[in-house]
Amino acid sequence: MTQAKHLPIIAILGGTGKEGPGLALRWAYAGYKVIIGSRQAEKAQATAAELNAQLGLESVTGVENAEAARQADISVLTVVQSAHQAALEGLKDALQGKILVDATARVDFRDPLPPEPPSAARLAQNILGAGVQVVAAFQNVPSHALKKNLGGQIATDVLVCSDVVEAAQQVIELAKAGGMQAYFAGGLDNALTVEGLTAILISVNKHYGVKTASISLSGLEPPAAA
Repeated sequence: MTQAKHLPIIAILGGTGKEGPGLALRWAYAGYKVIIGSRQAEKAQATAAELNAQLGLESVTGVENAEAARQADISVLTVVQSAHQAALEGLKDALQGKILVDATARVDFRDPLPPEPPSAARLAQNILGAGVQVVAAFQNVPSHALKKNLGGQIATDVLVCSDVVEAAQQVIELAKAGGMQAYFAGGLDNALTVEGLTAILISVNKHYGVKTASISLSGLEPPAAA
C-alpha cells in the first residue's frame, strides 16, 4: 500500500449504497483518510467498519452526511437520483468553500434513457451557489469493478466536468489514485452527456448480460503524472 503526506480528506456522502463503498475502498487503500456519510450515523459507522475490516486499516470513519462534509476537503455525492436535490439542500452550508464531486446519473435502470437538461452537476451548482466548486465525475464507473483488484487499474476512463479547471484537476488526481484514468471533459453542462452515457452502458449491460461495460477514450496519450 502507498502512503503519502498531505492527502486531502475525502467524504463519501450517501456512501452506504453501491458506488460509495467501492470508491472508499480504493481511496483508503491508496492512503487517503475517508469518511463515510449517511443520513443515519449508525449506518455510516457500520459501512466504515466493514471497509476497515476488508482493508486491515482504521482509516475509514462513519458519521452523518453534514458532519462528513464539514470534516472533509473534498466530498463525493453518491446518493440515488431521487435523493439528489434534498441531499444538496441539506448539505449547502457544510460544503461552502470546498469541492463537491457529483457522481449522479439520473437514469432509470428499468428504462434507461438520457436525462433532460440541465445536468445533475449544474443543478448542484445552482443549489449550492458560487461558494462551492462542483465537479461531475464517476457517473460511468461500474460499481462492481471498484471492489476488485485493489491497488490495480480499472479498465475505465473517467470524464471530469467542471466550470473550474483547477478543481477538475484535483478530481483527476483523485481518480488516478483510485486506479482510474481521467480526463477533463469541459464545463458542468457537458456532464449532461456523461449522464446520458450511463443510459447507453446500462442498455449494453442488459443486452449482453454483463455488469461492467465502461467508457474508454482513444486517440489520446494518458495525462502525465503530476
